[in-house]
Amino acid sequence: MDEGAAPYLGLISGTSVDGIDAALVSFTADGPRLHGALTHPWPDELRERILAVAQGEGEIDLDAFGRLDVAIGQAFAQAALNLLAQAGMPAAAVRAIGSHGQTVRHRPCGPLPFTLQLGDAAVIAERTGLTVVADFRRADVAAGGQGAPLLPVLHAMLLARSGQTRAVVNLGGIANLTVLGADGQVYGFDTGPANGLLDAWCQRQCGQPFDRDGAFAAAGRVDAALLTALLADPYFALPPPKSTGREHFHLQWLLERYPGAAELDGADVQATLLALSVESVAQAIERHAADAAEVLVCGGGVHNRTLFARLRERLAPRRLQSTAACGVDPDYLEAIAFAWLARQRVLGLPGNLPAVTGARGPRVLGALYAAPWRAQS
Repeated sequence: MDEGAAPYLGLISGTSVDGIDAALVSFTADGPRLHGALTHPWPDELRERILAVAQGEGEIDLDAFGRLDVAIGQAFAQAALNLLAQAGMPAAAVRAIGSHGQTVRHRPCGPLPFTLQLGDAAVIAERTGLTVVADFRRADVAAGGQGAPLLPVLHAMLLARSGQTRAVVNLGGIANLTVLGADGQVYGFDTGPANGLLDAWCQRQCGQPFDRDGAFAAAGRVDAALLTALLADPYFALPPPKSTGREHFHLQWLLERYPGAAELDGADVQATLLALSVESVAQAIERHAADAAEVLVCGGGVHNRTLFARLRERLAPRRLQSTAACGVDPDYLEAIAFAWLARQRVLGLPGNLPAVTGARGPRVLGALYAAPWRAQS
């Protein structure tokens, strides 16, 4: 099979830590062809460990950190193996795996900027028998960029429409905005929290990992004082390029911004956190994509009916719809992107958009972890 058209397998677990998304994709002149996709659930105990580290809850020693890296790698490998079995595709037919890993810290600003994703790629290569491309963000950060978001380049390939400005919003744990300009220009940035704070507060109040259909938020009322305090965070006023994560927007942040939040009705706080997601996304679109008549949405937040409905109301008269309306699965767009980024690395081609990340120029992203010798013989 032509190396450029051979299938690639993309893996990612986002800031929501709600599962490992896996997509098996080939790329042709007609665009990506999705051969199969699935979401592999995290074991509860491992998910809790990841969230604790990502939110800076307590210290972790080097031994525990190393074990966590391997455990995440094992889970990623299992997700890949499950997808290959589901798709009925032999591993030998796949050119490489693109593994984003699990982000546990993202600090692209300051005197020593860095970004850190766990999921031992050598473990993934050993268990699957496939070459793995991982560590996609650090080359961009080393070049002065944010290392994120990396999806806008794929948004442009799949969703841009000549002569029309479109906004694409990815509602993951963190929301990010891609602006596809009518003139062909592409830029984007993280707008702030989407599902991450909603999930964390729902877990704390209801013992559930997420707010199904936004029912908990729908039962509450927005607290205007709380919303004003949260929107006053300096991050929202920063100009792009910018990116963020759980190390900034977490429950301790909520309580620090508004100490009285713990005394409010739990459903009211949830409603206000949902309003924060909606308002921060809407303000970003108004400032940076004012001429966009259409907003396309992907990511897990597509399935939160309350979030989607409130965002539609807030953005009217703009048209809001899922990327599914354009033939792009909203649940697996990120996994498809990391399959594509793996292909770019294998072919020695750049994967970043400097206009998005702020890097000094195009960079080939990712490090190669070769397949075991027996898989190449």
